[in-house]
Amino acid sequence: MQHRDWKRPARRRGLGGRAALALLLATVVVITGALSLWPGTSAATKAPPAPEPGCSPGAKPGFDRLKGRWQRPDGGYVIDIKDIEAGGQMTAAYFNPRPITVSQAQAALDGNTLKVFVELRDVNYPGATYNLTYDPQSDQLKGVYFQPALQQSFEIFFVRLK
Repeated sequence: MQHRDWKRPARRRGLGGRAALALLLATVVVITGALSLWPGTSAATKAPPAPEPGCSPGAKPGFDRLKGRWQRPDGGYVIDIKDIEAGGQMTAAYFNPRPITVSQAQAALDGNTLKVFVELRDVNYPGATYNLTYDPQSDQLKGVYFQPALQQSFEIFFVRLK
């Protein structure tokens, strides 16, 4: 039997190579999981943002602010924006006061600016267009109406009907 010197500490056996590797991997997994729940971590570990209230599935955030009935106060003309797809294709109707055929309706996001393009093709509306920008402060669509029969452009705006 060996005699131990009381001044020297006893040797401790360390973990074996495989056990140490398993402990290291378990620690990494726990830390990674905890970091994914930590606020401010990368977007890759977070769930996608919730859509805006009332936002259509697949629509770009912000486009739904354009939905609704919009009236030009100078004549009672109405654009009714019913739906907007993610690519900006709009389902819209136009009234003066009777329905006028909408041949094309498109929404676009230019930076933070929402834009609307509407083309009309009907009797007395041979390709008349609206190029509009949404103004969030006034909740209005503002822009230019082009009347090809007269070859004239007019600055106009639409207000949202409640």
